[in-house]
Amino acid sequence: MTSDQTRSPEELRAEMVDRIIANRQAIAGLHPLSERVLATMRRVPRHPFVPDADLVQAYAEEAVITKRAADGAALSCASVPGVVAMMLDQLNVQPGDHILEIGAGTGYNAALLAELTGPTGQVTTVDIDPEVTTHARQALDAAGYERVQVVTGDGRFGAPERAPYQRLIVTVGPWDLPPAWWHQLAQDGRMVVPLRWRGQARAVAFVRRGDRLESDAEELCGFVPMLGDGQDGERSATLDPGGLVTMTWDVDQDIDPKALGDIFDQPRQNVWSGESVGPMESLDGIWLRLTASTPGTCRLVAGQAAVDAGLRDAVMPARYPAVVQGESLAYLTLRSVSEGERRWELGASGHGPRGADLAEQICDQIRAWSPDRTIHPTIVAYPAGTPTAEIGSSHIIDKPHTRLVVRF
Repeated sequence: MTSDQTRSPEELRAEMVDRIIANRQAIAGLHPLSERVLATMRRVPRHPFVPDADLVQAYAEEAVITKRAADGAALSCASVPGVVAMMLDQLNVQPGDHILEIGAGTGYNAALLAELTGPTGQVTTVDIDPEVTTHARQALDAAGYERVQVVTGDGRFGAPERAPYQRLIVTVGPWDLPPAWWHQLAQDGRMVVPLRWRGQARAVAFVRRGDRLESDAEELCGFVPMLGDGQDGERSATLDPGGLVTMTWDVDQDIDPKALGDIFDQPRQNVWSGESVGPMESLDGIWLRLTASTPGTCRLVAGQAAVDAGLRDAVMPARYPAVVQGESLAYLTLRSVSEGERRWELGASGHGPRGADLAEQICDQIRAWSPDRTIHPTIVAYPAGTPTAEIGSSHIIDKPHTRLVVRF
């Protein structure tokens, strides 16, 4: 039998795409990816764009870090192939499209875009880091994609010289939508962006409709945070003396971690929803519903050390949604339905004077989510300054350049 290290790039690339298909089939509610995107990924090699990775790693379902900061934080990478495929599917590139990519990375995504738009289209990729753009340029040229334009510059300002664009894709994680992206996107054009709000990130496929952007698809994802003015919109703090539990929230929220004090020293109040899940069911829709309805929605991060210290239940993953109001906090949790059965009831654990009320708010959203667990909301972005009366919602997420509404 041939070992992994001696297998051809073609074999590994075919397995990469087959794995992407299988992974999506295993998760309820994910639609099949377009055959056109899958065929393009079978055709375009990934390994020349990540020369420091071996062949197996180049085609594995993992990100390949290509540049790190002095503290070890990732500054640039080749994204996980499954996420690349998902976002290209959302973008729905048509032959002849003019495409703007924010975040050049290794150049691999730009090569895929060039294949999808074809010889009559244009691809422009922008990155703020000259080392990144130099590598992308060299890799694209070596792979035969000289027609892709690589620009060194601040992605917040796009590339106005080739606007308007029928398609715009962002491969870094912005917290806000810079005005240049709106202005450079053609009417009815599509923008796919891994937007961050309320402690989570979603690859949102927006369509420009006049003076607003309306989504027609979204999926959970994660990207290296975007740098620059208006993108530093998240704050984090630890909630226990040992630093085992970290809370992340947005600057527009009325959340003060100091008001929580020693929150986990206060009695835990559990509320159960009566709804249960199996092992392959995603809970992401609950978090998304909370962002649409509950102003104090944020993120908690707590690993096994926090479980061992009794600060959180052992049944939840390391990252999960929470709700904060004043001196109180509640977070999503679950418990086994019965001994030996692989099914869990969903609920929430609360601490503080309003902990039980906040836990009940989480359970309300669990019950709202449960009847149709794969339903997707419409996410609408309006320019900052749009009057609230025009938006018609009582729950608006305000950012410096954008007013965001999540509607179910």
